[in-house]
Amino acid sequence: MLPFIPISRGLPAPRAWMVVEPRGFAQHLGEALSIHVYPQSVFCDRRVFYFIARRGIEKLLGLACQPGEHRGVMRDFRGQTHLIDVFEVKIGPADHANARALRKHLPFTRPALVGIETSIGCGDRLGLATPGHIRAVRGTGVKPYFAQQSIREMTRTQRTADEVMDAATYGVLQEGWREGFGSDADHLKTAEDVDVTVAAGFTMFTIDPGAHVDNAADSDSSGALAQKFESLPWVDLEDTAADCRGRYLGKRFHMADGLALELSDERLQRAAAKYGRAVAHTARLYRHLATRMGRK
Repeated sequence: MLPFIPISRGLPAPRAWMVVEPRGFAQHLGEALSIHVYPQSVFCDRRVFYFIARRGIEKLLGLACQPGEHRGVMRDFRGQTHLIDVFEVKIGPADHANARALRKHLPFTRPALVGIETSIGCGDRLGLATPGHIRAVRGTGVKPYFAQQSIREMTRTQRTADEVMDAATYGVLQEGWREGFGSDADHLKTAEDVDVTVAAGFTMFTIDPGAHVDNAADSDSSGALAQKFESLPWVDLEDTAADCRGRYLGKRFHMADGLALELSDERLQRAAAKYGRAVAHTARLYRHLATRMGRK
């Protein structure tokens, strides 16, 4: 542990500090450490205070408790330890290691499954906008996706999946958001894309199989279509060419508004040739994702 740096600026006694109003808490710490503490970020969990602060343009993470208490929690975070009156305060960088520790100790700072709730994707492209997004959605009843980014966007902005998740974590704590949020790893094209976003803690995954759509099938000859149809990756599709034909040919499918659909063998082959490999790729990535998530 880093050595204590004693600072005394007349903070309240322990018993009073435990019930102090967040703005007073933030002001006391800010004056003692020459930093700006975001009052709305102050959160107390099992007698440990967590907060976000700023020194200049540098964002900081802070924890405070009575000396000797919660050694395990305090050790999980990186930073410089100060002794302010009779309180132990740790101030550290808003980095990946501390974000991981935050998500471990404060569940509301990690994403959750949203399901079919009314939601909105916010997509903080540069890692700066989550506090503003929170202010925009607060009180609306809409569930936000704060960590929402595609692999393409991360590549172009030179960010990592971890950085996207960490920005959401710190933004949530800074603004005092306790209502939960979703995360969407968007436009995943490869197993490697799945791996890095699973490791970062994303909870929803959007697969992009567009590169596997065969647009040439729209105008292929009947011979070319037949060859493409028979050579589809049927194992990945958990199907066979014969079973596929048996499921669709010679049948009428009734749609809404009185519409009906019948497929000829050529139309079936054309549709399967165009989209079959995209469906197979999606299935492969889904199975890989399920394995990485520990599901069968």
